[in-house]
Amino acid sequence: MRTLIHLPLCPYSRKIRLALAEKRLPFETRVEKVWERREEFLELNPAGQVPVLLEDNGMAIPDSSVIGEYLDEAYPDMPLLGNTLAERVEVRRLLAWFDGRFGTDVTRNLNGEKYFKRISRIGQPDARALRAGYANLREHLRYLGWLAENRKWLAGESMSLADLAAAAHLSVLDFQGDVDWSQSPPAREWYARMKSRPSFRPLLADRVPGMAPPEYYSDLDF
Repeated sequence: MRTLIHLPLCPYSRKIRLALAEKRLPFETRVEKVWERREEFLELNPAGQVPVLLEDNGMAIPDSSVIGEYLDEAYPDMPLLGNTLAERVEVRRLLAWFDGRFGTDVTRNLNGEKYFKRISRIGQPDARALRAGYANLREHLRYLGWLAENRKWLAGESMSLADLAAAAHLSVLDFQGDVDWSQSPPAREWYARMKSRPSFRPLLADRVPGMAPPEYYSDLDF
């Protein structure tokens, strides 16, 4: 069975879980405590990061960006990187934005401080990082709202890996009650559409010991 090595509240892992589900590719998940730096895992990905996709033939594909490209090449039905060159450029641009800029400005400062530090037991959240994360989130929500208001999907006419990446990052923040959706109704409406997709249901069912999501987290209508 195809296996995705992941962490439940890792947005990059969640992006690939969504992509696999959207492509209707069966898979099972396996949690990896990356902070333990197990030799067996480092052989699969020397960077020591999740996600890593293990195919049935034994091939290991590390890094969510590499996995995303691989899935669209290996399983072209239900393309998630766009159909034309222009669409593929825009999807990749937004992937770089959400996995890179948003990931650094927001996710690392909030999810990294509140979730990863907790599970890896490496200290308490840094108040300065949290303040920066919340301030940056407000700006990013405005941009996301603009995209959602002016396009059918974030990168254009079709749902793409850009939507999955953005939703994955926001889902881990929403699990911790960090997103003030009132700041951008268009972003909220877009996220409600994403939450309503069948591929999202396993993510909404995730639970982490010692952490409880807000009541609206699994509510498709907020």
